[in-house]
Amino acid sequence: MAFHAVRDFPEMCYEAVKFMGEVRRPQPVLFLLAAFSAHQSALNQAREQAFSTWGEISLESPCFSFEETDYYAKSMGRDLRKVFWCFERLIDPEELPARKLMTNNWEEQISTREEWGVQRPVNLDPGYIALGKLVLASTKDHAHRLYLASGIYGEVTLAFREGCWQPHPWTFPDYQRDDYHQFFSSCRDYLRQRLRHRSGESP
Repeated sequence: MAFHAVRDFPEMCYEAVKFMGEVRRPQPVLFLLAAFSAHQSALNQAREQAFSTWGEISLESPCFSFEETDYYAKSMGRDLRKVFWCFERLIDPEELPARKLMTNNWEEQISTREEWGVQRPVNLDPGYIALGKLVLASTKDHAHRLYLASGIYGEVTLAFREGCWQPHPWTFPDYQRDDYHQFFSSCRDYLRQRLRHRSGESP
């Protein structure tokens, strides 16, 4: 019996391999940068830095009033406004940790350029939009976040199911807003068109 088991092992392995999932590179995603501040000049500086580093901004949201939480009031002040920028160059999802580290450095640099009167004049949250989800990067671990690299975690903040964006129990309150979702849907449509063009499909 032992002899037959050893003899048949290569064939058994081959049968198992045939049913394993194929390892593939992920599709490119649409890089998204959220920025919020009480100071328009700080937002302008962040936008200029992002543009000079990552290139053309393909989609820019309206400037939303950000009033869902007082969490940032002590460090950033009140009357916060939030804007989203999506960039023309599609990226590999594995670039997200490096971009989060980069935006952390930009926050520190911007905080030293002027006398803002607050500890943190701008908050930058990089992430990406894929066809099925919106992902944000974070330096904080939590039960619903997966470690990516270099001290950075990833969170699936929204899922796209049944034709609309759907939140999770952990989704930030502002990311549950319809006006955000309208912009994210425009971003998703833009990404879908770009992916179809890359694959040679007709729109």
